[in-house]
Amino acid sequence: MTKAELIDAVAKSADVSKADAERTVGAFFEIVTKAAMTGDKVAWPGFGSFSTSKSQARTGRNPQTGAAVNIAASTRMKFTASSTLKAALNNK
Repeated sequence: MTKAELIDAVAKSADVSKADAERTVGAFFEIVTKAAMTGDKVAWPGFGSFSTSKSQARTGRNPQTGAAVNIAASTRMKFTASSTLKAALNNK
């Protein structure tokens, strides 16, 4: 689903204008991004939670040459689906 399709679906489902839907969806992602930057977790019961995880710096290998490559430490975004969402996806 593209961003435009998501905006259309939200506008139709919530019976609001596309502009209102776009502002709302944009605000949601902005808040999740800000929370992630501060290390906070955003949870939506029945859907799942967004959180971050940190990976340490490590040495990897270039698969073509076999040469050692330094991989910098980074912070990753993680989504964990709730048991309700998992059950819905598996028709249970």
